[in-house]
Amino acid sequence: MKYALISVWDKTDLEKLCNKIINKGYTLLATSSTAKYLKEKGFEVKETSELTGFSELIGGRVKTLHPKIFAGILARRDNPKDMEDLKKENIPLIDIVVCNLYPFQQVIKNKNTTLEEALENIDIGGVSLLRAAAKNFPFVLVVPSPKYYDEVINYLEKEDDDLEFRRRMAIKAFSTTSTYDNSIMNYLTQTFEDVISLNLTKKLDLRYGENPQQKAGFYTLNDEDLPFIQYQGKELSYNNLLDTDSAWNLIKEFDEPTVAIIKHNNPCGVASDSDNLKAFIKAFESDPVSAYGGIVACNFEIDENVAKEITKHFFEVIVAPSYKEEALKVFSQKKNLRVLKYREGLPENPFEIRSLRRGVLIQSFNNILFDNYEVKTSAKPTEKDMGELIFALKVVKHVKSNAIVVSKDKQTLGIGAGQMNRVNAVKIALEQAGEKAKGAYLASDAFFPFPDSIELAAKYGIKAIIQPGGSIRDNEVIEAAEKNNIILVMISSRHFRH
Repeated sequence: MKYALISVWDKTDLEKLCNKIINKGYTLLATSSTAKYLKEKGFEVKETSELTGFSELIGGRVKTLHPKIFAGILARRDNPKDMEDLKKENIPLIDIVVCNLYPFQQVIKNKNTTLEEALENIDIGGVSLLRAAAKNFPFVLVVPSPKYYDEVINYLEKEDDDLEFRRRMAIKAFSTTSTYDNSIMNYLTQTFEDVISLNLTKKLDLRYGENPQQKAGFYTLNDEDLPFIQYQGKELSYNNLLDTDSAWNLIKEFDEPTVAIIKHNNPCGVASDSDNLKAFIKAFESDPVSAYGGIVACNFEIDENVAKEITKHFFEVIVAPSYKEEALKVFSQKKNLRVLKYREGLPENPFEIRSLRRGVLIQSFNNILFDNYEVKTSAKPTEKDMGELIFALKVVKHVKSNAIVVSKDKQTLGIGAGQMNRVNAVKIALEQAGEKAKGAYLASDAFFPFPDSIELAAKYGIKAIIQPGGSIRDNEVIEAAEKNNIILVMISSRHFRH
């Protein structure tokens, strides 16, 4: 008698598969809940407890963990000693194992899930079944997910001894258990362990990498869904996604309507306004030359008016949390424009990961703006001044270091990015702002090592500066601000971005 063991949580399309298995002469052997389901669907099923002689124990936690089950799976059919052992103990061969696991990954997505609930959804027997069947793939077919049922049905229909197909299914089974175990480990630790395992699943083949001669793909950790929906436009490239992620991370700093335009992984225009349309216009007018071919991110639903204004200019990607139907119709007139909806509420990666030629750097994300601040000058900021300084600081946090942002009325006027010394970043930002810098606000991602940047800011009429403290020359910087009647606020957090 040929046996197929069925033990599944997800019962999608199970009847279709079982019909084919029975048609090929197999007897269905199933755990209690799966057997109950199949019997209700009219199938003849033998329960695993009938084979093992044991009822399921400790509330169903122990169902398949028995020598008669695993010997029937692991026996090498071409090994006489293995077959003799089975005959002696009256153990049948199990040639097919169909198994999917308790939904641990889905359960922990709910932020309200308790530790007890998470632990109850850690599968033990199922993982063991998959590993055993995959280990013995030369003789046993393992089926780890409903998404492979159609392929399995085709395999059974052909009646070929297709070793390569069983090998591929074994690989998928080991991939499933590996991803599953790493999800559990990451959930329980959430810290920097001596060993960190990453399970990456390719979700997109990209047009190319940073340059056309480089290949690239987009992968998610633990088989998570794509974080966005693409409504229209050309295929996404490596640079598109890198810039889009930067843009999205920036605008999520803000509660009020905000628009960011990103170019080469740096913001070239950012603005906030209670009016959505004005927020876009202000962001674009911050630096219309650099905005050409950039990425536009909005933290609000885009309506028809905003869409019409956006389409007056050339951009590569538009990203927002949602769109009015009329806005999508406007964008559809530009067929190549990529329009993305970023999906809210998806789990975030636990770490920020950067690859080197011979290793990987892993760090936690920079989720803190500052813990505290201190006004260092006799001139004190008003509530409005602090709001303007915090706007500039939120932007500078997302600019490549050395980074300086000059802004006013919650609109960037000048951005100095990626400079090898800080005073050059200050010069670039102030020169870009020009006369508009008078009465404006300046944010720095790290401390000023010398007072020269403060003196330069004073020549352009900067009203207030916010910067991290920590330089051995902090007192000289404070004195320069005091001398030039500039409000100086020092914060506790540095914001280097490389």
